[in-house]
Amino acid sequence: MTFLTEIDRVAGLVERRLAALLDQDAATTQGAEAGAPLAEAMRYAALGGGKRLRPFLLIKAAGLFGVPEEASLDAACALECVHCYSLVHDDLPAMDDDALRRGRPTVHIAFDEATAILTGDSLLTVAFEIVSAPHCHGDPAVRAELVHLLAKASGWHGMALGQALDLAAERRRFSPEDTAAMQRLKTGALFRFACEAGAVLGRGRAASREALLRYANAFGQAFQLADDLLDTHGDAAAMGKAVSKDAERGKATLVGLLGVAEAKARLAGLVAEAEEALTPFGSDAAVLIEAAHFVAERRT
Repeated sequence: MTFLTEIDRVAGLVERRLAALLDQDAATTQGAEAGAPLAEAMRYAALGGGKRLRPFLLIKAAGLFGVPEEASLDAACALECVHCYSLVHDDLPAMDDDALRRGRPTVHIAFDEATAILTGDSLLTVAFEIVSAPHCHGDPAVRAELVHLLAKASGWHGMALGQALDLAAERRRFSPEDTAAMQRLKTGALFRFACEAGAVLGRGRAASREALLRYANAFGQAFQLADDLLDTHGDAAAMGKAVSKDAERGKATLVGLLGVAEAKARLAGLVAEAEEALTPFGSDAAVLIEAAHFVAERRT
């Protein structure tokens, strides 16, 4: 089985479970008829697109500890809800002001701005409904740790702070170090949660968790660097979103600060760093190594 076949297979698992969770949540909501447009917007934002890379990492990290895919699927879906919320809010006019996402109109274009804000709010909160529910894991202590880690990764200690710094970079000059620190929060925080959550579900020892966090740090930086390179040289039709917007808005990127050649060299080093971090897991981590190469070499 090739890596692309495997990531598509796992994406299908996530898509079906996420659809079921959202349908179940909508069916039990009071005033379901009045809430139908919001439920529709949530499904529009969360379903029907994306590589489901963060859930993939969580499921595969948990698999290193013998956790069956079914047992890590709800945590993976909760993580994807947080990611989708962040995309909806990032696309808003007050943030990145994008009209296209995954080849479709963004939520505030397809619906309206108020609905988009509420859609993001709802996807964020439903993530915590999912991860705190008994079906996610039978041990309340495991669920509590997942809730704590996801809250830190999503909020002002993690992704939200990274987004704030990203917006600040439009108003003042960031150094390469500032930019890397911002990206570790904005992009890297959810990747770190994905890998650490896998270890939490598998009750991994501290050394194993540390190894996965080192992998996730390198992986997240590689992902963002590859994304910045695609924004510079990528094809909008293939990517399903606008390109060259970072440079137009004066955003801080390592490609803009270092140049393409040095950025590519750093990207190769990050992939090697990610691969080295997984050495303790031996051949069991082969698919996670492939994932690091995939994000560095992708064209969409």
